[in-house]
Amino acid sequence: MAVSSSGFTTHPDFKRSRLSSSPFHANNNGLELRKKKRRLSLFLDGNGVRVSRVSSCCCSDSVVRRASGSGNSIEKPEEKRSHRSRIQAITALPFPSPQSRFGTKQEKFYSRCTSRNSGPQSRDTPPKRDTGIANEKDMGINLLNEKVNESGTNEDGSSWFRKSGEDLGENGYRCRWKKMGGRSHDTSSQWEETWWEKGDWTGYKELGVEKSGRNAEGDTWWETWQEMLHQDEWSNLARIERSAQKQAKLGTENAGWYEKWWEKYDAKGWTEKGANKYGRLNEQSWWEKWGEHYDGRGSVTKWTDKWAETELGTKWGDKWEEKFFAGIGSRHGETWHGSPSGGGWSRTWGEEHLGNGKVHKYGKGTTGESWDIVVDEETYYEAEPHYGWADVVGDSSQLLSIEPQERPPGVYPYLDFGSSPPPSADDSLDLPPPPLQ
Repeated sequence: MAVSSSGFTTHPDFKRSRLSSSPFHANNNGLELRKKKRRLSLFLDGNGVRVSRVSSCCCSDSVVRRASGSGNSIEKPEEKRSHRSRIQAITALPFPSPQSRFGTKQEKFYSRCTSRNSGPQSRDTPPKRDTGIANEKDMGINLLNEKVNESGTNEDGSSWFRKSGEDLGENGYRCRWKKMGGRSHDTSSQWEETWWEKGDWTGYKELGVEKSGRNAEGDTWWETWQEMLHQDEWSNLARIERSAQKQAKLGTENAGWYEKWWEKYDAKGWTEKGANKYGRLNEQSWWEKWGEHYDGRGSVTKWTDKWAETELGTKWGDKWEEKFFAGIGSRHGETWHGSPSGGGWSRTWGEEHLGNGKVHKYGKGTTGESWDIVVDEETYYEAEPHYGWADVVGDSSQLLSIEPQERPPGVYPYLDFGSSPPPSADDSLDLPPPPLQ
């Protein structure tokens, strides 16, 4: 199907912005981003994350557990409404390059670790914003076949630990895990990383990573990644789900961000994707939510909702939704702006795609404009996801290779579609992962 000119319109104060738009750029709404002091620029890299200053030589892993889960920037309402414009809420600020800073820092850590050849290499880098869900090959999960429990101290006084093991349970449940971590000599900075794989006789398989860290200035970060295969309780179809959560917070200033991403696929093409994001930079906050749903038979729904506000009460946002099937469908949305003095405006718009080359377009705004027309226009929408079942299966070889306990002859699995109890594991890093408040 050919591309449809959507007829999207926005308030004249808003400019088109495909990438790197931010609520902090809304100078035409009376907002102007204040230049941040040098400390903040050192905290945030090109992806809005503070560059850590951990000076230990270790790795990090957190609690082994079975969980399912997978939001944060906002740009000014734009003419083109597509959630694929990945909004970098603070990338336009003059932050230093993450590659140059991280590269120099970690070369020092790696050379120190390699010379002693004892503990794990440092993995103290915070997550990056707006990077979605990584493929398993990028996570570098490498589990040991033997049980390990060792620790040590480096020349600079920093300490490290490394442990691995296997937990067994009912119904063939097996969890192999590896945990690493370290801290500075004064314990002001520390980090952990945990890898795990799980499986049982029902065919359930899970691969996961959890990371966390804290530096001497009070900055914290937390990240988790999961991939799982199971049989859907209602359709009996194989389903693969992937998720990621990421968070970073500044210790001395009111700045940070949180994201939750998820993807779900089944063997007949049913697909669901989405993200929730949130961020804050002192007096300014922003949110973004988006979702996609494909039923595998040609029906598709997509939506996005983005908004931002300041502590003074100025708010603005943009949202839209589209639903299509067999060339027939609709799009509608709203752009709005409000101020603490009570002033503001909004504009709503809609499209009805009739499937015969005709599109009914309508809308109105609080400033008095309105339209209601029918135009000759081809309809375009994506009936299938650009990344679907075949793609995720091809990228999940490590997940699919997970083996449960060996099943004795004559013993059959108990088909409980709930999750197996997670193995116990100590949590030696006190870094709670809830979203930013």
